[in-house]
Amino acid sequence: MTAHTWWLLLILTVAIAALIYLINSRLRVHPFVALILVSVGTGIAAGEPLAKLAGSIEEGAGGTLGDVGVTLALGAMLGRLLSDSGATDAIARSLVDRAEPRRLPWLVGAAAFVIGVPMFFEVGLIVLLPLIFSVARRLEGQGATKGSPYVLLGVPAIASLSTLHGMLPPHPGPLTAMTGLHADLGLTLGVGIVCAVPTVILAGPVYARWIAPRLMDVRPDAELVAQFAGAEREPAPAAPSASSASSTSSASSAPAASGPGARAGAAGPRRTGVPTGLAVAAVLVPVVLMLLRTLAETVMDESSGLGAALVFAGEPLVAMLAGFLFALGVTIAGSGRSGEETRASLTDSLKSIAAILLIIGGGGAFKQVLQDSGIGDAIASAAEGAHINLILLGWLIALLLSLTTGSATVGIVSATGIVAPLIGDGGGLEASLLVVAIGAGSIGLNYVNHAGFWLVKESFGMDLGQATKTQTAVQTLVSVFGLAMALLLSVFA
Repeated sequence: MTAHTWWLLLILTVAIAALIYLINSRLRVHPFVALILVSVGTGIAAGEPLAKLAGSIEEGAGGTLGDVGVTLALGAMLGRLLSDSGATDAIARSLVDRAEPRRLPWLVGAAAFVIGVPMFFEVGLIVLLPLIFSVARRLEGQGATKGSPYVLLGVPAIASLSTLHGMLPPHPGPLTAMTGLHADLGLTLGVGIVCAVPTVILAGPVYARWIAPRLMDVRPDAELVAQFAGAEREPAPAAPSASSASSTSSASSAPAASGPGARAGAAGPRRTGVPTGLAVAAVLVPVVLMLLRTLAETVMDESSGLGAALVFAGEPLVAMLAGFLFALGVTIAGSGRSGEETRASLTDSLKSIAAILLIIGGGGAFKQVLQDSGIGDAIASAAEGAHINLILLGWLIALLLSLTTGSATVGIVSATGIVAPLIGDGGGLEASLLVVAIGAGSIGLNYVNHAGFWLVKESFGMDLGQATKTQTAVQTLVSVFGLAMALLLSVFA
């Protein structure tokens, strides 16, 4: 490599260090602002003409948001509709009612897997808390489990929700990586499901059986259990609640707890007029349309009218719009809510994703500056000389950036920008596996600088050690198993 290539790699290293410092230092700069500042500094240091630099930032941010933003907004509204109508509660309870105790961790994991398709991790967990608490309290009263029933049921939910959030479109992280790497949507979705299922099983019910007996004392605050699970009977004495300082930290670190689904959880279990079958269909409509698109592109002639229609319907934006409209009709008819209530709820759901959209846009700007300044070519040259496995490299970069910045989204968008030059024009199985690996890396080592860690800790009444053995351990297992599955499938690439 030339001296100029080494100089560009040094600039990249300094840029990543600056990004981490700005987000984690006393300055506490918002990740979006930090990404834009680092993009400007990187472009100037790399010698990109100033007249071109502003255009690179605008093109990167606008292009990424154009591909992802509308789809993400529709997904947020779809999730809120299902939550507010009680449809997600109907899905979950239909899976666990009258089930044997030994099957409950598997069924809770399955419920979380279905519900997690359109919902972010924090939102899905809040929606599931009434189910987890009510079933765990029933098991607790029967003495039917070894260890904490809250851990036994909570761990599979955490595993399912985090796996979907990190590894499967239409979640924002995988969708952003898929766009940046030009991966095929249907192939990525299919590969993601193949990688996700064994990952959820091993990090969820299997790990839950092992860890629950070792966390005997985990029990949420009695008032919180009563609030979420209803007051059918007086709960058993509660473990000491978290300190007010921790609660304050949780409130400030986990804004998602007041976002979509929070009111649903606070109200306790709801009864809904939405049939379970229709609720499941509303969740799966976008996924089915995306898979049909891939099938049409694979087996149908390009001149086929049906094939063209399926390809159009399977575009992420169109598929999410179809799912949203289906859910809108089903939930309004089933729940009897007024149009004004529905509109207010949908408006509120969009507020919760504003920060995520900005971070994604900032990441897109950073990616474009890396490409236009020549740093992307330097990365490709260095990786080619070092013979680093591309899937492992993407996973590792996303893992380290997510750990150090406290944002899985920052980890995904930054890692995508760094490895994008290595994938060429994209497409094919390798690009889809790289999307899965980057997404898996972004959710590993989830600790105190992540909002999800505090949400789990405070919701289940855990101390730091217990939360580390559940939230941090589960998401790290998901990350490692996701990487392992991607590497295994890469043999066929």
